[in-house]
Amino acid sequence: MTDAIKRTPLHSLHVELGGKLVDFAGWEMPVQYPLGIMGEHAQCREKAALFDVSHMGQVILRGENVGEKLEAICPQAYATLKPGKARYGFFTNVDGGIMDDLIVSNAGDHYFVVVNAALRHQDIPHMRANLDGVEVIEIFDRALVAVQGPAAENVVGDLCPAARDMTFMETIVAPILGVDCRISRLGYTGEDGYEISIPEDKAIEVSKAFLAHEDCEAAGLGARDSLRLEAGLCLYGNDIDQSTSPIEASLAWAIQKRRKEEGGFPGADRIQKELTEGPAKKLVGIKPTGRAPARQGVEIQGSDGTTIGQITSGGFGPTVGGPVAMGYVAAGHGEPGEQVNLIIRGKPQPAQIVALPFVTQNYKR
Repeated sequence: MTDAIKRTPLHSLHVELGGKLVDFAGWEMPVQYPLGIMGEHAQCREKAALFDVSHMGQVILRGENVGEKLEAICPQAYATLKPGKARYGFFTNVDGGIMDDLIVSNAGDHYFVVVNAALRHQDIPHMRANLDGVEVIEIFDRALVAVQGPAAENVVGDLCPAARDMTFMETIVAPILGVDCRISRLGYTGEDGYEISIPEDKAIEVSKAFLAHEDCEAAGLGARDSLRLEAGLCLYGNDIDQSTSPIEASLAWAIQKRRKEEGGFPGADRIQKELTEGPAKKLVGIKPTGRAPARQGVEIQGSDGTTIGQITSGGFGPTVGGPVAMGYVAAGHGEPGEQVNLIIRGKPQPAQIVALPFVTQNYKR
């Protein structure tokens, strides 16, 4: 028997705004609003867009030496993460694959972790089983919204002046409309912006206040996907999974130097070996020459007609003005400029391997 579909604290707002609701990871979520995916995408790149990401798992970790204990299940340096700072990371399995990717923040008297919606059922028990002496508390009474785009600082800063002074990957607690919210300067679009954890009874009021700004409009999952793809950001289940290593996924940057050298996390042998010798395959950007988008599962062939890999994410890139894709190619391939063919509906279509991301990332450093 399947669980009943869940609704976020912003559900009635999505209905009011004319959102087209779909089932996403067991949650009823807006895929788009009347503005449409192209309009919402442009809104985020040019001004600011508000996304409901309340389906993500919000978790509080309390106890002694939480950062140190997290290092036993993550390749990141969390013991040295300073209070008020956030860091991207992932759980690895014993084979060096990625179990899930996440954002970990040092909130001072606790750590705050955001995990993917579809993997809450895996991640919460994993932390409870492996973080000895740490209280793992999943939060169900807060919404999570993302305000993203070049105007995000004004949209959020007009209601919370402290947000203006933050830089990329910083986190604070500050009042918005008199209610304390956790505000983190980060996101999943390649643009400047914030993710804001709001008590659920104030979520609609705060979200409406953001949307009242002349530069802010609501955006759904459709635009979120095209934005993250242009920004070269991995989607769990598409570009990374239990069998993919962080090195194959071009995520070596997310493993700090000390951890690369020390190891001491699940799958360290494979990951350290791939760091030294190179992985068997690697994630690259791919730009089809024509207009046909290359979707997940499309075969990538080398110039000699041999299969060298597969597309993991693909679609139309509104900012780029044409199709964009990411996929894995075998070792010995993947240099920007390499010509490849994509087998779309049985026919080879020319494409080129390009450096990621497809658009400039505009984080406030």
